[in-house]
Amino acid sequence: MHARTFAPILAATLAAAGQAHAVPTDTDAPALAARVVTYDAGASAEFRAAVDRGAAIWNESVDSVELRPAATGQRANIRILADNGWPRALTTSLGNGTVYMGRQAVSQGYDTVRISAHELGHILGLPDRKPGPCSSLMSGSSAGVSCTNPYPDASEKAEVEDNFALAPARPAGVRGQPVVD
Repeated sequence: MHARTFAPILAATLAAAGQAHAVPTDTDAPALAARVVTYDAGASAEFRAAVDRGAAIWNESVDSVELRPAATGQRANIRILADNGWPRALTTSLGNGTVYMGRQAVSQGYDTVRISAHELGHILGLPDRKPGPCSSLMSGSSAGVSCTNPYPDASEKAEVEDNFALAPARPAGVRGQPVVD
């Protein structure tokens, strides 16, 4: 269970059990805020729904970072583009970069939501883990075209939590190397 929802549930459980313990709730103490990372999927073409689903999967999976669509006119941390090459991510710093939703992998039969979640995983600081099983999101294409699992495993979730719990927000500007899957 994620920390954002734990305290209210614990308070309700203790109250129902007749326990008189003080449990902090959202109104008692400031909630730990996730670092918000925005994305612009305006140029993701036919991959828009897959990108939104990939972001939602990360939001369901971790507490320390939240992916949100950029507001109109807002500069996004992540640009997402469709192209005819292989999917890849170019990170500029933790939580910043460009994701290319490549049609080449899709034409070979790879799942678009898995591709999206995988490439966003790179922006969140995760490396490829090839070869790897389908249960590992970051195994990428090495899991084969039959793998449609778009969810990070426990170690991938923990690594993203650690990445964002320890790293302050950093401005983009240092160019990284592309991660080509």
